[in-house]
Amino acid sequence: MKPKSCAVIPAAGRGTRLGLDHPKILTRLNEYETIWSVLRGKLMSIVDRVHVVLSPEGEEIFRAALNNDPGKDRISTSVQPRPTGMGDAVFGCHDVWSIAECLLVIWGDQVFVSPQTLSGALSLHGGSPKTVVLPVASVAQPYAEHVFDADASLIAVRQSREGDTCASGGWNDVGTFVLSVTSLKQAWDAYLPRASPGEATGEINFLPFLPFLASNGWAVRRLIVKDAREARGVNSIDDLIFFRSIPLG
Repeated sequence: MKPKSCAVIPAAGRGTRLGLDHPKILTRLNEYETIWSVLRGKLMSIVDRVHVVLSPEGEEIFRAALNNDPGKDRISTSVQPRPTGMGDAVFGCHDVWSIAECLLVIWGDQVFVSPQTLSGALSLHGGSPKTVVLPVASVAQPYAEHVFDADASLIAVRQSREGDTCASGGWNDVGTFVLSVTSLKQAWDAYLPRASPGEATGEINFLPFLPFLASNGWAVRRLIVKDAREARGVNSIDDLIFFRSIPLG
Protein backbone atom coordinates (compact mmCIF):
# COMPACT_ATOMS: atom_id res chain seq x y z
CA MET A 1 0.00 0.00 0.00
CA LYS A 2 1.27 3.44 -0.89
CA PRO A 3 2.15 5.37 2.28
CA LYS A 4 0.30 8.64 2.68
CA SER A 5 3.05 10.34 4.63
CA CYS A 6 6.77 10.02 5.21
CA ALA A 7 8.83 11.99 7.72
CA VAL A 8 12.43 12.77 6.87
CA ILE A 9 14.81 13.81 9.64
CA PRO A 10 18.08 15.35 8.40
CA ALA A 11 20.43 14.34 11.23
CA ALA A 12 23.92 14.21 9.77
CA GLY A 13 25.14 16.72 12.35
CA ARG A 14 28.12 15.49 14.30
CA GLY A 15 27.41 17.56 17.40
CA THR A 16 30.83 19.20 17.40
CA ARG A 17 29.51 22.34 19.10
CA LEU A 18 28.21 20.12 21.89
CA GLY A 19 31.48 18.21 22.23
CA LEU A 20 29.82 14.91 21.34
CA ASP A 21 31.36 11.67 20.13
CA HIS A 22 28.09 10.31 18.72
CA PRO A 23 25.34 11.53 16.36
CA LYS A 24 23.64 14.59 17.84
CA ILE A 25 20.24 12.96 17.42
CA LEU A 26 21.23 10.39 20.07
CA THR A 27 22.05 13.07 22.65
CA ARG A 28 20.53 12.30 26.04
CA LEU A 29 18.07 14.88 27.36
CA ASN A 30 17.22 13.22 30.66
CA GLU A 31 17.38 9.83 32.33
CA TYR A 32 14.90 8.34 29.89
CA GLU A 33 14.90 10.39 26.70
CA THR A 34 17.21 11.23 23.80
CA ILE A 35 16.51 13.67 20.98
CA TRP A 36 15.67 10.67 18.82
CA SER A 37 13.29 9.06 21.30
CA VAL A 38 11.38 12.34 21.64
CA LEU A 39 11.08 12.79 17.87
CA ARG A 40 10.22 9.14 17.36
CA GLY A 41 7.48 9.32 19.96
CA LYS A 42 5.85 12.27 18.23
CA LEU A 43 6.18 11.03 14.65
CA MET A 44 5.38 7.33 14.68
CA SER A 45 1.71 7.89 15.48
CA ILE A 46 1.09 10.45 12.74
CA VAL A 47 3.15 9.31 9.71
CA ASP A 48 3.47 6.00 7.93
CA ARG A 49 7.26 5.99 7.70
CA VAL A 50 10.20 7.75 9.36
CA HIS A 51 13.52 8.13 7.54
CA VAL A 52 16.67 9.45 9.22
CA VAL A 53 19.59 10.89 7.23
CA LEU A 54 22.92 10.47 9.02
CA SER A 55 26.64 11.02 8.59
CA PRO A 56 28.73 8.05 7.36
CA GLU A 57 30.11 7.40 10.84
CA GLY A 58 26.78 8.06 12.51
CA GLU A 59 24.60 5.61 10.61
CA GLU A 60 26.10 2.46 12.11
CA ILE A 61 25.76 3.85 15.64
CA PHE A 62 22.17 4.88 15.00
CA ARG A 63 21.19 1.58 13.42
CA ALA A 64 22.58 -0.24 16.44
CA ALA A 65 20.29 1.88 18.59
CA LEU A 66 17.33 0.64 16.51
CA ASN A 67 18.03 -3.05 17.09
CA ASN A 68 15.38 -3.49 19.77
CA ASP A 69 12.92 -0.91 18.43
CA PRO A 70 9.51 -2.54 17.98
CA GLY A 71 8.73 -0.14 15.14
CA LYS A 72 11.98 -0.57 13.23
CA ASP A 73 10.18 -1.95 10.16
CA ARG A 74 8.79 1.57 9.66
CA ILE A 75 12.12 3.33 10.27
CA SER A 76 14.87 3.56 7.68
CA THR A 77 18.20 5.35 7.35
CA SER A 78 20.54 6.66 4.70
CA VAL A 79 23.87 8.48 4.58
CA GLN A 80 24.66 12.04 3.57
CA PRO A 81 28.35 11.65 2.61
CA ARG A 82 29.21 15.29 3.26
CA PRO A 83 27.37 17.95 5.32
CA THR A 84 26.36 20.05 2.32
CA GLY A 85 23.04 21.31 3.60
CA MET A 86 19.54 20.26 4.53
CA GLY A 87 18.29 20.36 0.95
CA ASP A 88 20.89 17.82 -0.10
CA ALA A 89 19.92 15.65 2.87
CA VAL A 90 16.22 15.75 1.97
CA PHE A 91 16.51 15.26 -1.77
CA GLY A 92 19.35 12.77 -1.47
CA CYS A 93 16.80 10.28 -0.11
CA HIS A 94 14.15 11.11 -2.70
CA ASP A 95 13.75 7.43 -3.56
CA VAL A 96 12.47 6.79 -0.02
CA TRP A 97 9.78 9.48 0.18
CA SER A 98 8.85 9.67 -3.51
CA ILE A 99 6.28 6.90 -3.04
CA ALA A 100 4.39 8.90 -0.39
CA GLU A 101 1.71 11.53 -0.96
CA CYS A 102 3.15 14.12 1.40
CA LEU A 103 6.53 14.70 3.01
CA LEU A 104 7.07 15.97 6.55
CA VAL A 105 10.58 17.33 7.11
CA ILE A 106 11.76 18.00 10.65
CA TRP A 107 15.29 18.99 11.59
CA GLY A 108 17.03 16.41 13.76
CA ASP A 109 17.36 18.65 16.80
CA GLN A 110 13.85 20.14 17.05
CA VAL A 111 12.83 18.40 20.26
CA PHE A 112 10.14 20.85 21.38
CA VAL A 113 7.88 20.93 18.32
CA SER A 114 4.54 19.92 19.78
CA PRO A 115 2.42 16.98 18.64
CA GLN A 116 -0.32 19.54 17.99
CA THR A 117 1.91 21.46 15.58
CA LEU A 118 2.95 18.29 13.75
CA SER A 119 -0.56 16.89 13.39
CA GLY A 120 -1.95 20.35 12.65
CA ALA A 121 0.53 20.84 9.82
CA LEU A 122 -0.41 17.51 8.28
CA SER A 123 -4.11 18.32 8.61
CA LEU A 124 -3.69 21.77 7.10
CA HIS A 125 -1.88 20.23 4.15
CA GLY A 126 -4.60 17.63 3.71
CA GLY A 127 -2.97 16.04 0.67
CA SER A 128 -3.38 19.19 -1.44
CA PRO A 129 -1.29 19.35 -4.62
CA LYS A 130 1.66 21.73 -4.87
CA THR A 131 1.27 22.88 -1.29
CA VAL A 132 3.67 23.65 1.54
CA VAL A 133 2.62 24.06 5.16
CA LEU A 134 5.05 26.27 7.05
CA PRO A 135 4.62 26.42 10.85
CA VAL A 136 6.15 29.64 12.23
CA ALA A 137 6.45 31.38 15.58
CA SER A 138 7.18 35.02 16.36
CA VAL A 139 10.53 35.14 18.15
CA ALA A 140 12.52 38.01 19.59
CA GLN A 141 15.64 37.27 17.56
CA PRO A 142 14.87 35.03 14.59
CA TYR A 143 17.51 32.58 13.41
CA ALA A 144 15.67 32.26 10.10
CA GLU A 145 12.97 34.82 9.35
CA HIS A 146 10.24 34.04 6.83
CA VAL A 147 8.85 37.21 5.30
CA PHE A 148 5.21 37.40 4.22
CA ASP A 149 3.40 40.14 2.32
CA ALA A 150 0.05 41.70 3.25
CA ASP A 151 -1.77 38.74 1.70
CA ALA A 152 0.24 36.28 3.85
CA SER A 153 2.18 35.10 0.80
CA LEU A 154 5.76 34.01 1.46
CA ILE A 155 8.12 36.34 -0.39
CA ALA A 156 11.56 35.88 1.20
CA VAL A 157 13.64 34.20 3.87
CA ARG A 158 16.47 35.79 5.85
CA GLN A 159 19.04 33.66 7.64
CA SER A 160 21.16 35.12 10.40
CA ARG A 161 23.75 32.36 10.03
CA GLU A 162 24.33 33.55 6.46
CA GLY A 163 24.78 37.15 7.61
CA ASP A 164 21.24 38.37 6.94
CA THR A 165 19.58 40.82 9.31
CA CYS A 166 16.35 39.45 10.76
CA ALA A 167 13.60 41.66 12.19
CA SER A 168 12.92 41.48 15.91
CA GLY A 169 9.70 39.57 16.44
CA GLY A 170 9.86 38.07 12.95
CA TRP A 171 8.40 34.74 11.89
CA ASN A 172 10.88 31.94 12.56
CA ASP A 173 10.13 28.42 11.36
CA VAL A 174 10.02 25.60 13.89
CA GLY A 175 12.21 23.33 11.79
CA THR A 176 9.15 21.55 10.44
CA PHE A 177 7.71 21.59 6.93
CA VAL A 178 5.00 19.59 5.16
CA LEU A 179 5.20 19.42 1.37
CA SER A 180 3.35 17.73 -1.48
CA VAL A 181 5.47 15.00 -3.05
CA THR A 182 4.24 15.18 -6.64
CA SER A 183 6.40 17.63 -8.64
CA LEU A 184 8.60 18.44 -5.61
CA LYS A 185 11.80 16.87 -6.94
CA GLN A 186 11.28 18.52 -10.32
CA ALA A 187 10.90 21.87 -8.56
CA TRP A 188 14.13 21.29 -6.61
CA ASP A 189 15.97 20.42 -9.83
CA ALA A 190 14.68 23.66 -11.38
CA TYR A 191 15.76 25.62 -8.30
CA LEU A 192 19.33 24.33 -8.11
CA PRO A 193 20.78 26.12 -11.19
CA ARG A 194 19.65 29.50 -9.87
CA ALA A 195 20.31 28.88 -6.17
CA SER A 196 23.14 30.86 -4.59
CA PRO A 197 25.36 29.22 -1.96
CA GLY A 198 25.07 30.76 1.49
CA GLU A 199 27.46 33.62 2.15
CA ALA A 200 28.83 32.04 5.32
CA THR A 201 28.24 28.30 4.94
CA GLY A 202 28.64 27.86 1.20
CA GLU A 203 25.64 25.51 1.32
CA ILE A 204 22.66 25.40 -1.00
CA ASN A 205 20.13 26.00 1.72
CA PHE A 206 16.67 24.44 1.89
CA LEU A 207 14.82 27.47 3.28
CA PRO A 208 15.19 29.77 0.22
CA PHE A 209 13.62 26.96 -1.80
CA LEU A 210 10.30 27.75 -0.12
CA PRO A 211 9.91 31.28 -1.58
CA PHE A 212 10.96 29.77 -4.91
CA LEU A 213 8.06 27.34 -4.66
CA ALA A 214 5.72 30.19 -3.70
CA SER A 215 6.74 32.14 -6.79
CA ASN A 216 6.23 29.13 -9.03
CA GLY A 217 2.64 28.21 -8.42
CA TRP A 218 2.85 26.46 -5.06
CA ALA A 219 0.59 27.45 -2.19
CA VAL A 220 2.43 28.15 1.07
CA ARG A 221 0.08 27.90 4.03
CA ARG A 222 1.31 29.56 7.20
CA LEU A 223 0.55 27.82 10.48
CA ILE A 224 1.08 30.14 13.44
CA VAL A 225 2.61 28.50 16.51
CA LYS A 226 2.05 30.37 19.76
CA ASP A 227 4.88 28.88 21.84
CA ALA A 228 8.16 30.37 20.58
CA ARG A 229 10.09 27.59 22.31
CA GLU A 230 9.03 25.28 19.50
CA ALA A 231 11.37 27.21 17.20
CA ARG A 232 14.39 26.42 19.37
CA GLY A 233 16.64 23.51 18.44
CA VAL A 234 19.58 21.92 20.22
CA ASN A 235 22.35 23.93 18.59
CA SER A 236 24.54 24.83 21.56
CA ILE A 237 25.40 23.83 25.11
CA ASP A 238 22.98 26.52 26.31
CA ASP A 239 20.18 24.92 24.27
CA LEU A 240 20.99 21.51 25.70
CA ILE A 241 20.98 22.85 29.26
CA PHE A 242 17.65 24.58 28.57
CA PHE A 243 15.91 21.47 27.27
CA ARG A 244 17.31 19.37 30.08
CA SER A 245 15.73 21.80 32.55
CA ILE A 246 12.13 21.67 31.31
CA PRO A 247 9.49 18.97 30.81
CA LEU A 248 9.59 17.84 27.20
CA GLY A 249 5.90 16.99 27.01
